[in-house]
Amino acid sequence: MSKPVVLIAEELSPATLEALGPDFETRSCNGADRGELLEAIKDVDAILVRSATKVDAEAIAAAKNLKVIARAGVGLDNVDVPAATQAGVMVVNAPTSNIVSAAELAIALLLSVARKIPAAHGSLKAGEWKRSKFTGAELFEKTVGVVGLGRIGVLVAQRLSGFGMKVLAYDPYVQAGRAAQIGARLVPLDELLAEADFITIHLPKTPETVGLIGEEALRKVKPSVRIVNAARGGIIDEKALYDAIVDGRVAGAGIDVWAKEPTTDSPLMTLEQVVGVPHLGASTDEAQERAGIAVAKSVRLALAGELVPDAVNVQGGVIAEDVRPGIPLTEKLGRILSGLTGAVPQSLDVEIRGEIAEQDVRVLELAALRGLFADVVEEAVTYVNAPVLAKERGLETRLVTERTSPDYRNLVTLRATAADGTQTSVSGTLTGPKQVEKIVAVDGLDVEVVPTDHMLFLRYEDRPGMVGVIGKHLGEAGVNIAGMQVARAAQGGEALVALTVDSAVPAKVLEGIVSEIGATSGRVVDLD
Repeated sequence: MSKPVVLIAEELSPATLEALGPDFETRSCNGADRGELLEAIKDVDAILVRSATKVDAEAIAAAKNLKVIARAGVGLDNVDVPAATQAGVMVVNAPTSNIVSAAELAIALLLSVARKIPAAHGSLKAGEWKRSKFTGAELFEKTVGVVGLGRIGVLVAQRLSGFGMKVLAYDPYVQAGRAAQIGARLVPLDELLAEADFITIHLPKTPETVGLIGEEALRKVKPSVRIVNAARGGIIDEKALYDAIVDGRVAGAGIDVWAKEPTTDSPLMTLEQVVGVPHLGASTDEAQERAGIAVAKSVRLALAGELVPDAVNVQGGVIAEDVRPGIPLTEKLGRILSGLTGAVPQSLDVEIRGEIAEQDVRVLELAALRGLFADVVEEAVTYVNAPVLAKERGLETRLVTERTSPDYRNLVTLRATAADGTQTSVSGTLTGPKQVEKIVAVDGLDVEVVPTDHMLFLRYEDRPGMVGVIGKHLGEAGVNIAGMQVARAAQGGEALVALTVDSAVPAKVLEGIVSEIGATSGRVVDLD
């Protein structure tokens, strides 16, 4: 069997290939060369890029086997995420790989602007000794305004506190208590602009943040303020910043990111008060190595069809630690439900009850779909294409959450409804300190079964001798029973028996059992 093909479209650290390991065929191309990229991407399973390769809808359409796009870095400006999602292609990045490097660069720019280091360096190299010309400003006991308290903003705030600075912060999505934990006081943007001696930007680029620091904002700052942008180009209006510096309304700026990149002719670079660098936030050996290793691990998981925590088009947020153990359980419940119904239902309800319902549990809906289709379709089912498969088959899904759970701390129930209205359900939970997986109900009948590789579910009229008949048939076939649970709603009514066995149950053996006990249904579920 041929190995999955991984295309390396840009230069990555050697540690990236080491992290991929020997299980893949790796190829290389110049991703910045459009023609070369479109030819090279045709038959690959994954592509690893940095910032120079544009993986747009055209490239994704050309890649018939593509399953994952991995960006060895934080930003995804060069990847068409909606087109990838539509095609069932997972997009991953390395969201924490460069946070230390970016934070340190922001501080380096801030210090460089405050102490006029680049200009002084240039003067000295030119043979000048003009100390008085380069008198700067201290950070100690000054006020810094941190605009954006994400991962990088927090690191910057913590480090600048060590300089003895008073830290103000603006972030509409952060609570005041969280800011206080890192020694920052959360304030409105206007207050930050008016009080800060230094301002450093750490926001994502969105329609709301583009031009946020523009003409109006720059008329509210102190004339002694120094501004740093090491986040995303365009958040600061570059023309407005140029005008403010020329007019003496802003003392200086440090810029790592630009509205248009690459750029070498920005008017800002004509000003001695500006320190500009060519987007170096992630440009450290350590950050590149972390990014390469992180996305290589993600590619391994993605091509194995496993959950990738850093997938940006799968679940929409960090998966809570309390939710993670429920993912494999929910997948198993999906496979069991598929085995019990024997067909793709018309609708599927994923019901989450208990403490975890307070978390973002959308990933459990994806896990249920992945399990439901795992034994139904020929192609590998992933957390990206599972919703696509559901849509193609007209399966409507609904996620239901309820914080109260009368019988269990947490309970996951999958409820399938067929076209004729028939419902089938299976419920599971995790028990004890070791979080043991257990099936606790089938169609509302209570059982307690640890899911194993081979299971058998039978429905029949409750009467004496049935368990013996089942045991006889399995024994004659050499199938050992590992566990058995019998459930019934009432004596003499319909009974359900759930068995875990050590090996697969042959179809003829199942037919014999169903025939002799008069079972209304008999289903084998194999999870191996």
